[in-house]
Amino acid sequence: SLCVTQKGKEIHSMIEIGVLQTNSMVGSALVEMYAKCGELVKAQQVFDGLPARDVVSWNALISEFCEQGHGEKALNYFKKMQDEGVSPDAVTFICILKACGSVGAVVKGEEIHDEIMNMGFLENDNVIGTALVDMYAKCGLLAKAQKVLEELPDRDVVAWNVLIAGYALQGKGHEALECLNCILTEGISPDEGTFICVLSACGRNGLVNDAEMLFRNMSLKYGIVPSIEHHICMVLVFG
Repeated sequence: SLCVTQKGKEIHSMIEIGVLQTNSMVGSALVEMYAKCGELVKAQQVFDGLPARDVVSWNALISEFCEQGHGEKALNYFKKMQDEGVSPDAVTFICILKACGSVGAVVKGEEIHDEIMNMGFLENDNVIGTALVDMYAKCGLLAKAQKVLEELPDRDVVAWNVLIAGYALQGKGHEALECLNCILTEGISPDEGTFICVLSACGRNGLVNDAEMLFRNMSLKYGIVPSIEHHICMVLVFG
């Protein structure tokens, strides 16, 4: 809010320049404060004025660009980060994969995929794996998204939901239903989000009977009480 931003500016004015020159944590906090308050220009000014920028300060700016829909700027700052020799961490990769998905930068996304593989992040970080699936799905490369998911050492319902949502967006209802079968075969319990995605996919393909069966089984077999979103999906299916 305006009053919170004003208070942050007052605190900024109280911080001595010497503190910003020697304490990267304070600089990162300032960048994040301005960015979260919607003042991205000011956040960039503070960031560009920091004499020493570590991965935390880079992440603070890049993540807010992603959150506020400025994927291209996030990618530009990621390049600057690499040019300055700062190594990205898991947070950086998750943000940049989101940026690639939002602007359809699949070539850059594939480069980052290779970098993630080389650094061994997929071996123990399921969040990065899910972010990769999401990036490929949003770029329309659903076969690649499914391949990445199937190679993850620990697949969970969140990763499957991301893939199903991608199939729903592309109007591929049969593939979404196949994913649901895979979830059940692997012994993973579907959640509310799973059924929203699958019902949406059924609606785009006119799979009325499949949608009716799923809607009925939500509570009978999986103990999930249909929400307003599920009812809206069924209205769209019948419509």
